[in-house]
This record gives sequence, C-alpha cells and structure tokens, in this order.
Amino acid sequence: MRPGAVSRLLPGWGVLRSYERSWLKGDLVAGMVLTALLIPAGMGYAEVAGLPPVTGLYATVIPLLVYAVVGPSRILVLGPDSSLAPIIAASIIPLAAFDAERVALAGVLAIEVGLVLAVGGLLKLGFVTDLLSKPIRIGYLNGIALVVILSQLPKLLGFSVDGDSVLEEATGIVTAIGAGETEALASSIGVTCLVTIFALRLWRRAIPGVLIAVVGAIAVVATFGWSDDLPVVGAMPRGLPSPSLEGITVDDVISLIGPAVGIALIAFADTSVLSRTFAARAGDTVDGSQEMSAIGTANIATGFLSGFAISASSSRTPVAEQAGAKTQLAAVVGALLIIVFIFAAPGVTAYLPSAALAAVVIAAAISLIDISGVVKLFRANWIEGALSVAAFLGVALIGVLEGILIAIGLSFIAFVNLAWRPYRTELGRVPGLRGYHDVTRYPAAERIEGVLIVRFDAALFFANGGIFDDFVRGKVKEARSAGRRVHTVIVAAEPIVDIDATAVDELVELDDYLRLHGITLILAEMKDPVRDQLRRYDLRIDGKPRFDDSRFAPTTGAKIDEITGTLRRDIEKQDDGA
Repeated sequence: MRPGAVSRLLPGWGVLRSYERSWLKGDLVAGMVLTALLIPAGMGYAEVAGLPPVTGLYATVIPLLVYAVVGPSRILVLGPDSSLAPIIAASIIPLAAFDAERVALAGVLAIEVGLVLAVGGLLKLGFVTDLLSKPIRIGYLNGIALVVILSQLPKLLGFSVDGDSVLEEATGIVTAIGAGETEALASSIGVTCLVTIFALRLWRRAIPGVLIAVVGAIAVVATFGWSDDLPVVGAMPRGLPSPSLEGITVDDVISLIGPAVGIALIAFADTSVLSRTFAARAGDTVDGSQEMSAIGTANIATGFLSGFAISASSSRTPVAEQAGAKTQLAAVVGALLIIVFIFAAPGVTAYLPSAALAAVVIAAAISLIDISGVVKLFRANWIEGALSVAAFLGVALIGVLEGILIAIGLSFIAFVNLAWRPYRTELGRVPGLRGYHDVTRYPAAERIEGVLIVRFDAALFFANGGIFDDFVRGKVKEARSAGRRVHTVIVAAEPIVDIDATAVDELVELDDYLRLHGITLILAEMKDPVRDQLRRYDLRIDGKPRFDDSRFAPTTGAKIDEITGTLRRDIEKQDDGA
C-alpha cells in the first residue's frame, strides 16, 4: 500500500511521519494539563452512567489512543460525555442491578454505537445528524443538564434520594433538604468545590478549577482523616482494561439497538460540529465520513475493553487547544499519564469525596444550560423556540431517549408544517427597484395592468398542492372584486424546487379554472429539472401538450415585457387604422 493511502486510512501515521520538533513542547504540556481534567471528568461521568468510576478512565484511555491513529482531527479530545452518560444509564440500569452486569451491558452498547457509526461512515451517512437541528440540540442539552444536576445534587449534599422521574427526584431533594437530611461535612466540601470551580472559571480561566477543587478535596480528607466520615469514591483497581462482556444474551443485544442508534446520532452530531470548528481554526478540513468511522472505531474498541459509549468533548478539546496542543500526541500523552495514575497511585481516590466528584459533574452540566439561546429562538421564530422547549420537557419529564424521539418527531412536523403552509404573496413593480417585489412589504408597488403575479415559497407536493390552487384562485377573485381585469397569471416559480403527482393534479385543475375565465397561466423562472419533471407527466389537452414552451418564461420581467410590448403594438395598429 502506498504511503499516501496509509496516511488517509491512518491519519495519525501521516502526522507522525511529518512531525515537527517545534510541536513537541506544546503537545507535552497540553497532555499533562488534559490529564488533570480527564481523570475526574471520566470518573464523574461513569457514575452518572451508573457504572464504577474506573470504567470512566478506561473509556478515556482507549478512545484517545485509538482516535490518535484513525481520527482525522489533530486535537480533538474524546472521552465520556455529559450528554451521553444519562442515556447510557437509562439504557442499562433497567436491565441490570450489579456493577459487573452493567459494565458488560455498557460495553455491548458502546460496540453497537461504534458499529452504527462505522457503517454510517462507510455509507457516507453523515447527513443524518441534520435530524438534530439547533433548537432540538439546545432543548436536549438543557434537559440533560437538569437530569444530571438533579442526579448529582444529593451526592453533593450528602444524602440519597429515590425517584423514577425528574419530578420525583426534585420533590425528594426538596423534602430531604427541608427535613435537614443534608450531611454538613459532605455539603461543605461539595459546595466549596463547586464555588472554587466557578470562581476560577470567572477569575482566571487558564487555571484548571476542576484540578484545584479535586486535589484540594483529596488533600483535606487525607489530612484530617475524614475518609470514614463521608462517602468517598474508593481506591481504583490497579491494572489495564480487559474484556468484560460475560453474561450477555441475545435479548440484551436486541434491547440496546434503539438506544445505540440514538447515542450514535448524538455522538456524531457533537463530534462533527466540534471537529469542523477546530479544524477551521487551524486552517484544515475534516472529512465527515472519515470522522464518523473514526468515532465508531473508538467506541468499538472501548466497548470491548470495559468502557462505555463516548464522543468528542466540548470542554476538554478547547483546553487542549489553549494549552498548546498541535497534534494527536497531546491526547496520547494524556492517555499514558492516566495509565501511570492507575498503576502508580490508584489509592489516591480512596480520599476523593463523592461530593467533590458531584461538584465536578454539576459544574459541567451547568455549562450545558443555554437559556439565552432559547430566548433568541423565540425572538426569531416561535416555532423553533417551541421545539426547543418541547425537547427540554421531553427529556426532563418523559425520559432521555423518549425525549429525543419526541423532539425529532416534532422537528419533522414543523418541517411539514413549513412546507404545507409556506409564505405566499402577490408581486408588483416597485419604482426604483429592479425586479418584482412583495406588495405587502412594499405598499407603493404597482400592479401590472391585466397581469397577476404570485409567488409560492415551497416545493409543490401532496400536502400543499390544494393550498397553492386555493391561493391563486383567491388572488384572482380578489383582483376581480377590486375591478381589475386579469388575462394572465404569472407564477414566479423559482422557489418551487419539486412537484409531485398530487400537486400536478392540482395544477391541472387550476389551469382548467383559469382557462374557463379566459386567463393564461404562465410559469416563470421554473428550474429546468422541475420543468422536465412536469413534462414527464405528459399532460395534454385536446391532444396537445398542456404546458408547451409558450407556458414557460425565463423570467417574470421577460414575460411582462412581452405582454406590454404586444399591447403597445395592438394599440399602435388601432391608431394606424383610425
């Protein structure tokens, strides 16, 4: 295989072959800075997913190493993610009660996610992420943030709550706080860590607040011997990740297919946006299909080795960039340092309070909240704002997976509604402006004598063909009621990018109606593919083509010039005859 082909299949190998010594310092520093965030974040998201904290480290190390070889982005950081962890929990917790069973199920789920992404990459299916539009993503992340915060708040304050829904959890938290069930020591540590993270984020963003909070909490607990007085994470098992897929049944595999597709969609949507953004900053481009396959490969690898589903991190990738990362080596350094931690100091986490880890997760979840984004959506388009709220309520009140499906369904309904009842208007000539413009926006617009010009801003299909017919007929009746004589209706057809059989029937009925009233229907500026499609229906009247060349016009203006020129010639002939 040629070196160029190898570099395309294994981008990391291509970077290694052209690596510059000047990049080394930045990559090493970025790798060390990343490690400080990767360890607590991985452990925290593992707990959110209902898994042992160490699996979060495995789900960090394996994807980083695999993506460094097969991933097209130079600085993208992969690992456990706050938007995926609640979905993983919702998928595996109902199926298993013990950690070993959950680890196995999470591994299978990650493998299935990886297979969906890998196949999608091979089939060039990156476009499917368009199903998660911006309003849905904002609402979804707001819902995820609420779910995560409520799941971690009891750990932050030192008590536990049982609840099968967000409302039950919220009610339980309020009741527990009111009853004084909070544990003073855990609450003090948790709140202090949370304040520290946000204070440093506001004061000096370059200082890793998560690292300061976690190390500080460990130091305080170890110094004062509080590890027996409050919940702690516990020591990590020493050793490398290994396969943990025992006890999996065919039913388990089948039951996880639905969640796997949803996770794959979200993981790639997050990763593709992040990958393109950072590649553009560096002046590079990233192939979406290759990115999809790379994320799939990383998920398959971590699923086989005691990890769980992952995606790119929108919080750790910017840290890597700001710390000076130039290539995938930064991620490799971070992964290797985590392995060193697992072997050299696994007992350190025996002094890490669960409240401190909850503070790390809550801080990350709060950063997902985007209230201003929802407000902007409502200001721009209330339907998109409502979609965002619906996605939020679906995730928060019904369930993470169900909420995503509801949001996607509502998005389709909104799309159909937009195409079903598109903007439509009459056009006129505005003095001083070229072309023909919306008479509702330009009250000074002049209507052409004997001509009605209309525009319909959507493809014509089964759902809106009747609306188009009724609209044009209504405008004709309106013009006649106003005393205007109409002999030609011109449809400015440039926005009409498609027409189906049902809409063609409506168009024929409209044409028949106009003919009976002595009116000619003209289609102006219709795109050639749509014009060809209309001709393929072989529409005829009295044995002749219904829509021949005379029924089409290259532009609205050209047809108007033709009509007005004909009128002038007729008037001149009448004058000559007189």
